Amino acid sequence: MKTIPIQLPETVFSSLRRNPEEFVQEMRIAAAVKWYELGDISQNKAAEIAGLTRAEFINALSRYRVDFIQYTAEELAEEMSNVD
Repeated sequence: MKTIPIQLPETVFSSLRRNPEEFVQEMRIAAAVKWYELGDISQNKAAEIAGLTRAEFINALSRYRVDFIQYTAEELAEEMSNVD
């Protein structure tokens, strides 16, 4: 695993009522949710980035009000054509 140091103002922790470790974990989840929502990464990759199981990540999507199924119209049409 790669460690990437970032600098944040001390005030960000208190504004979200999180200690630094909780803040970093929530930041990982928020980034993974957004990248998944934008279609940049898969659900499995997003869960990995967030440090969650796939089931936990789906719950996080719900908390952020993001649909857990992200299909384009073309992908949905393709999936539907494969249904017997």
